[in-house]
Order: sequence, then C-alpha cells, then structure tokens
Amino acid sequence: MLSFDDKLLRDIDYQIQQIKMAIYTPVCELTVNGFLTPEPVPFARREQGEPHEFHLGERWGALWDCAWVNVRGVVPDGVKVEEAVVLFDCGGEALVVASDGTPLRGLTNVDSTFEPSLGQAGKVVLPLEGRREVDLWLDLACNDLFGSLRSGVLAQAHIATCNAALRDLYYDAWVLADLLGCLDRACARFKRVLSCLSEALNGLSRYDDEAIAACRRALAVELNKRGGDPTVSVVGIGHAHIDLAWLWPIRETKRKGARTFATALAQLADDPDYHFGASQPQLFQWVKEDYPQLYARVQHQVREGRFEIQGDMWVEADTNVPSGESLVRQFLYGRQFFQREFGQTTRMLWLPDVFGYNANLPQIMRKSGVDYFMTQKLSWNEHNAFPHHTFIWHGIDGSSVLAHMLPEETYNGPAAPRSIRRIETAYREAAVCDQALMLFGIGDGGGGPGEEHLARLRRIKNLSGIAPVKQGYAIDFFQHIAQRCERYPHYHGELYLEKHQGTLTTQARNKWFNRKLENALRELEFVASRRWLHDETAYPTAQLEAIWQEALLYQFHDILPGSSIKRVYDESVARYEALLAQVEQFIGDGLARAGERPDAFVIHNLSGFDREEWLMLAGQPARVAVPAFGYRIVEPTVPAALPQAVAQPQRLENDLLCVEFNAQGHIVALVDKQAGRSLLQPGTVGNRLAVYDDICGDCWDIDITYRQREPACFEMIATSARREGAAAVVEQYYRYGRSTLTQKISLQPGSKRLTFETVVDWHEREKMLRTAFAVNVLSERVSCDIQFGKIRRSARVNNVYDAAQFEICAHKWIDYSQPDYGVALLNDSKYGHYAKDGVLDLNLLRSQRYPGVNADAGEHRFSYALFPHCGDEVVGAVNREAYLFNNPLRVYQGAARPQEAEEGASFVACDSPHVCLETVKKAENVRALVLRAYEFDGVQAAATLRLPEGVTCCYLANLMEEVEGEIAVVEGSVTLMFTPFEIKTLLLMLP
Repeated sequence: MLSFDDKLLRDIDYQIQQIKMAIYTPVCELTVNGFLTPEPVPFARREQGEPHEFHLGERWGALWDCAWVNVRGVVPDGVKVEEAVVLFDCGGEALVVASDGTPLRGLTNVDSTFEPSLGQAGKVVLPLEGRREVDLWLDLACNDLFGSLRSGVLAQAHIATCNAALRDLYYDAWVLADLLGCLDRACARFKRVLSCLSEALNGLSRYDDEAIAACRRALAVELNKRGGDPTVSVVGIGHAHIDLAWLWPIRETKRKGARTFATALAQLADDPDYHFGASQPQLFQWVKEDYPQLYARVQHQVREGRFEIQGDMWVEADTNVPSGESLVRQFLYGRQFFQREFGQTTRMLWLPDVFGYNANLPQIMRKSGVDYFMTQKLSWNEHNAFPHHTFIWHGIDGSSVLAHMLPEETYNGPAAPRSIRRIETAYREAAVCDQALMLFGIGDGGGGPGEEHLARLRRIKNLSGIAPVKQGYAIDFFQHIAQRCERYPHYHGELYLEKHQGTLTTQARNKWFNRKLENALRELEFVASRRWLHDETAYPTAQLEAIWQEALLYQFHDILPGSSIKRVYDESVARYEALLAQVEQFIGDGLARAGERPDAFVIHNLSGFDREEWLMLAGQPARVAVPAFGYRIVEPTVPAALPQAVAQPQRLENDLLCVEFNAQGHIVALVDKQAGRSLLQPGTVGNRLAVYDDICGDCWDIDITYRQREPACFEMIATSARREGAAAVVEQYYRYGRSTLTQKISLQPGSKRLTFETVVDWHEREKMLRTAFAVNVLSERVSCDIQFGKIRRSARVNNVYDAAQFEICAHKWIDYSQPDYGVALLNDSKYGHYAKDGVLDLNLLRSQRYPGVNADAGEHRFSYALFPHCGDEVVGAVNREAYLFNNPLRVYQGAARPQEAEEGASFVACDSPHVCLETVKKAENVRALVLRAYEFDGVQAAATLRLPEGVTCCYLANLMEEVEGEIAVVEGSVTLMFTPFEIKTLLLMLP
C-alpha cells in the first residue's frame, strides 16, 4: 500500500507530465520534400539523390540511409511569431543548416535509445527567432543516437506555439520534485517542498498566464531557498562524449560531431553562463574538413573562452593494446593539432570511457606535458569498488599525476538535484577535497546538453538541500584541486578495470594489423631517417603523418578493443591492409634497390638488438649475424653440415630442448637439456587447444566462471615431421566443429624458443579458443610486458582482488620466473592472458555475436612461442627474445648496398642489455634525429649510445621533443644513466 507521501509524489509526477505535454501546441503541418542517398553527401550536392516526398507517420529509410530535406511552411495568421517554433522528429538524427549550408543545430528523435535515468535524449525544437516563413534544409540520418533504427518514421514536422511561462513552470516543478528524491523524508525540508509542490500544482486548474504566474510564485518560496557554507561544491561542464565509432560507422561520427558542435554553439549564444567542452583532435579535424564554417565558429568560441578543448590525445584511445610509441604519438599529434589550431594545449588526459589504464601511463603523460587525468570507467568494476575519486596516481617509474574519477560515475549527467546529491554522498575524498567535477549532457552517440540541462542548472546553483553547483572549465577545476595534492591518497600501478576483459582478444584481425603496422612504422621511420641524412627528400614526412594519424584513429577505445559493429571492422581491416602495404612499399623502396650482385642477399636488422639467426637463403640454410640497426651482405653458399636435430611426428629435439607429443598432439614432455629440467607440471600437458564456452554473449566481457566448465579440444586428425632448413618441424592438423586449425611447431639449432605458427579457419559461435602451459616454476608473481616496461601481477588467488584479475593484459610476453629459472610465453599479436598457479594461458580467439555480427569468423594467422631460460626474465633476456620474435630480419636478394651505412656496423647502438632503442625518426620541428630508448628490466642502468656519424650536439628532450638539457657527445657517443623503466628521448642535432 502506498503511503500518503507516495501518493502525493505520484500525483505530483502526473501533474508535471501534464504540464510538459501542454508546453507546445502544433498549429500547422510543414511540407517536407527531399532526396534520399545511401551515404552522406555534402550540402552542395544535396539534390543529387532520389527525390522523395515525406509524409507524417511513414517510414522514409532503412538503417544508415541518408536524406537532404527541404522543410517549408508559414506561421498561421493569429499566431504570435515570437511564440512560434518548429517541432521536427524524423525518427533519426538531423542537422539543420543555414542557406549556405552552415550547420545551425542538431536534432534527435524523441524515442532514441538512451538510459532513462539520465534524461531524455530527444532534441526536436527549433526556434524560429521571429521569422514567419519557414524554409529550412536538414541533413537526415536514419539512425538514432546509438545506431539502432528505432523508427525511421517522420514523427513530427509542425509549426507550434511555445508557452514559455508554462515551460518555466515545468522546470521549476521538475527540479523541486527531483530534489525530494534527495532528501530524508523525515527532515523539515522534504516536508516543506512536498507540501509546496502539492498545494501549488493542485491549485493550477488552468494554464493561463495568471494561473501559471501564481503557481510559479508559490514554488519560488522553496526554489529560492539557498544552501549554507558547503563542504563540497560541484563544477559542471557541458559535454558530449562522442564515440568515433561504436554502434555506428565512422562516417556517421563525422556528422554526429557537426550536430553536437552546432547545438553547443547555439546554446552558448543563448546562455552566458553555459560552459561546453569537447575532446579528440580527430573529431575537430573532421569538422574542419567537412564543415569549415562551423569550425571557424568553434575556433572563435575557444578564443573567447566559451568552448573548452579537452584531452591531449588524438583520440580517446584504448590504453591496454596500443604500443608505448603509439601512445606517445597520440599525445604528439593531439597536442600539435590543438596548439596549431587553437593556440593552446590542455594538460589533461581525458579518457572517461576506456577499459583500464596501463601502469606506465603516468610517465608517458608527464613526459608529454600532461599533469591531470580524468576518467569514470573504474566505477564499472564488477567485483571490487575502486577506493578513490581524487588521488595521486603513480606509474612504474615513479612518475605521478593528479587523477579525478567523476563521483557521479557517469559522463552523461542529467544536471539534476539527484546528480548533485550522488556526488555529495559518493565522493570518497570529500573530507580532503572541496570540489568535484560533473559532466552533463547526452554522450556516446553525441548531442550534448539540451535545453533541460541548462534550465535545471539555473535553478540548482545554490539550492537548499544539495551542494552548490557552478559551471566552469575542467582545467580550472584541476588547477584548483591541485593546490591540495599533499592531502590526497596515493595509488600505485595499473588501473585495472574488473570488466570488459574480452576486449583484449575480440576482433583479432584488427589487433593483428595494429601490431604489424606499429612494427612496420617503427622500421620505416628508421630506414627513412638513415636515408634522410644523405638525401633530404627521402623522408616521407606527410605520408608518415597521415598513416600514423589513421592508425591512431583505429586505436579508439571502441575500435581496437573490438566493441563496434561489423561495418567498422570491414572498413578498418580494408584500410589496415592498404596502410600496411603503403608502409611496406616505402620500406622496400629504401632497402630493396637493385644492386650489382643479383645472387647476393642483403639482410637488414631493423631492431636495436644484435642478433644471430638461421635463415633460408636460395633454398639453403645459413647462419647470419647482423648488428643492431645494421645489415650484412651474404653470398649463397653450400652450408656445412647442419647441427643435429630430431623431427618426428611425436618428438622434436635440438641441442637444447626435447619435446614429446601424445597422440592428441599435446605436449606431454618438455625438457631443457642444458639445465636438466622438466618444464611441465606433473600430470599436465602443454599446448592443449582448448575451446571454452563463452557465454557472456557480447564482445566486451568474459564470464569469470568460464574455467569451471570443462573445455572441449581441437581434435588432431593428422601430423607430419620434417627438417626445414636448419629447423626441426612438426606440423599438426586439427578440427573442431566447423573450424580447422594447422600448427607448424619448430625448433631452431641453438635456440630454446619453441615456436607455434598457427592458421585457424574459425567458424564457432560463443566459443573461446585458448592454449595453455602449466610450467614447473615456483613464483608468486607473473611478469608482463607492457608499454615501455613491465609489471608484476599476482599469480595466486588469495583474495577477491586476485580473483577479479582472471584475464590480464600483456604485450609481447608473459613470464613465470624463480631466481634460477623461468619460462616465458611470447606472441606476435595477442593480449589476453590467464596466469595463475604456474599456468601460462593465452587467449587466441573469441566468437561473439554482438555488436559485431560473426565477430572473428574466418581465417586467422598468428604465432606464439614458449621460451624457457636460465635465471629470471632479466637474466634470461626475455624482452630481447620477444622483441626479435616480433621483428624478423628483412632479406632482399640482389639489393644494393645501402650507400648511407657501412656493412656490419650499427647506425646507432646501445651497450646496455637493459636498454631498448625503440625509435629513430626525424624530428618534428628542427633539423635533427629523434632517438628514443627505455630501460625495460626495472633496474638502474648506465648506457653508452653510439650515435650516427656527423652528430656533434645532443639534447635531452621530453616526448614532445621539447629540449630539456644538453648532453655531452664524446667521440660520437653519449653516456646516460637510466632509472628503472625510464624513457629517454634525445634530439641529435645535424649541421
């Protein structure tokens, strides 16, 4: 039975809804005629589509269809022009443009998908601003904010009158009603507001001016009551978190950006208190290219201090999967764009919706000139609440940044009293920090704040019963709270999200291409840099920038993680193929120039490690040693006797390892002959290709209990063995369900790396393919390769925090080590791992249905390797082995000797086994080379770097290539001291 108060609240809600429905009164229909196209066309070509006459109540298109429409009508006689508005709902999204095509305002269908508790997404009202004649062009999208086709029906196209006084009354009553939900029902404030609302609304028997004014006067008694001195105040800023792709393709995001920015500019003109901000230079770049008039207005508002640019990354990128160098380029290109276009950068990393944050991000941020970090995603943890909202975040090298996690725990805030109350009550640092940040508006699919957000904010600035709220800019908020940094708690290491672990594996092709393109770009920059010293036309600056920026786009946090619709991946894979081919062409142009010795082989080592490996040259095995960043020329010769090895269907053996397989193809024995160790835990097998039920039903998540269900396995149907050059090879053929799998398992002489080259034709649904090795190593922690370093995670399940991290991210390798011995699992394109109690488990493929239909179906090629070693991962040089595994030697037959380098010498070299030379590139703004290196073992390391010939002056710089100090060059070298996991960037000045 409802209480008396509940009955009053129900009646109040009903009366408020009645008021809302009476605000607008349609007075005549508009005519709507236009032109349909399957894809967007610009305003200048708006009449080139299929002519179509639009009618109310009729469906006008299918999902992703487009249209330009001309909307016409005249305000009827007897209707006051100043009260007239247009109501337009096309069953999708729309952009209203001026007569020259300049965007004016975005519109969204009322029934668009959105979380009801956060408000209504619809924007259907267009002010006429005193015009009697309606003659408008609109660019229509037959999709709602979240990509779905809710209707595609023309629901409204009317001239209507707006009762502004009734609209104001609606917001007065709505705010007070929402305030009631924030108050203790026993307190006097609740009782007074409830009584006031009930009496005022019950007295509203008609909607004439006098009755409305009387009702507003009655409500003003409570609405005008102010709060006292606050403990915490709230800073709010209008925002539209726009996913650059997700449930819609990239092409639609470009239009979402225009709709959102146009609406924001219209509201900025109407409301002097309004503050709006947006992130992602890529989005601004699209607006600049497609809507130059709109972009010029955005630039003006930024200069005027009304429109805040937020975040310094090129896109709001995933930070688990991209390489360290990719994250550097996110900041480099993002900050360059904002500085060039707006004369400022932001000092903020703005990642409200990213699926976890790697432990080296604080160092990358600080060395990019970024001091502040904003998110809210950790509030999505499924098992353990993240302990802080405002805190100092420390990375693996000791760098720290000020972090703020939105206490409202959403970036789509409704700017309602309940928003403020939630912030007050949830804010974990309220005792030490006097401000919290609130983002309000319609996000994900764009749109931003509507009229309702701003109307509420005007009424709750300092409303009794909740904390005060003011509109302001995020950078001002951060600078204010930074004054109290000594009072905030500290958090060290990775910000692990206890959710969405499936995104480390889903859409494996994109992850494969991302890894290959990152590696190829690194190699191209080195090759071009070496040539540039002798030929200034040899460095493809513009092409590299374009390729990098597109690669960075595909690292957006709903593209690279695999959480977008199928069309996004159809398009991105096609572009990845083209980008990788373009990069390979540039590399080939630099390395494969024809030479005078057509039978000779030029072998290039484009890594920072010296290496000696077996290769197949003209069908013959050859052992070749090539220095770091150098090359060798090798004549084809008949090799001496090959080292002995065993290649049998159930046995592989070289001078260091012995591997035995059972009839199912599983490894049943793995012995390090050098160390005299059996490497598998007793009673276990290695490389069992297990197929688990993957029942979460979407691309994001993996059920934490999946290992409690016994997996099926691929069935081996055939096997063969052979010598392939110097290598001993076993090839195994498998099938499962509708899928097939082939593995070439190989051992090279003198190597402990057991390599699994894999081809899968995958056609399962809601299944997950994994491989695992339970290794005979005792360790409480597992070491994991991450961007520019490594982290150690718990290898046990001692508590709920350990249990929640059942799927973890690692890049090129993951390793169990005890002081005298260890085993690493290497990979060339995978990121999701399970590592508990000695099990090294790699997630190879998933097969989810949503949102990417038939995700990962088809052929996949990838490799992984087991690498046992003496000593721990440092002594065993695991990082070096994984680096070489991912960056094979490049072999060109009949190519010319590179004129710019001496055979057998390194272009650049480092003498420390703990330091990796990661990047060699042309500097952005000065005549110099950039050399980037990092310490990867977690030790303090002295390193002497031998520089390219001709370099006489060297500067230490930050990641943005800004000079921080000079370093002495002595006999062509510099000596540096690296602290654990430190990244150093050098500018090598050229004459």
